[in-house]
Amino acid sequence: MTRKYIDCREYPSEMNCSVALAADSEKELLEAAVQHATTVHKHTDSPELRSQLKSLFHDGTPPVETPRRA
Repeated sequence: MTRKYIDCREYPSEMNCSVALAADSEKELLEAAVQHATTVHKHTDSPELRSQLKSLFHDGTPPVETPRRA
């Protein structure tokens, strides 16, 4: 099983969010990412948001150093 992560530091935002989330399953990571996106970034939970978030997942764990922005 490969750990998956998503890192807000890769994407510009007004709040300069530095949160990175990781999980052992894509399903678990998606639920955490949706909760973060809707609660912190005020996005609306939708199939489009979930699809977009899934496309931003990486294998492994988030780097310690700030990654390059998308």
